[in-house]
Amino acid sequence: MLPYLIALAMFLRSLYDLLKKPETRALLSSVVFALLLGAYVYHDLEGWSWLDSLYFSVITLTTVGYGDFSPQTDLGKIFTMVYIFVGLGILFGFVDVIGEHIIERRVERIEKRRQRRDLK
Repeated sequence: MLPYLIALAMFLRSLYDLLKKPETRALLSSVVFALLLGAYVYHDLEGWSWLDSLYFSVITLTTVGYGDFSPQTDLGKIFTMVYIFVGLGILFGFVDVIGEHIIERRVERIEKRRQRRDLK
């Protein structure tokens, strides 16, 4: 359980650090907008509840795809095809920025330890 908490803490710390940068805030805004757009469209086209629509948007863009929901209307299916291509790029771009930041922080810590060890 502890490794998961440490990983979560590192992720949240990196997210906090990155949100200080305007580029990252813009990327996060794009992710939120994509999820809300998907929720709105699925709510409107498919008649799903807001929670079900948001849930479907999240599991679709994260490529989990449990299969418990699927668009039944032609417009819903067309939107989903476009939504996946556009949304995946936005979401994975954001995840990539966070991952790079975590790796950079880890490399910096390793270098600091190495320098301290070399001074002894």
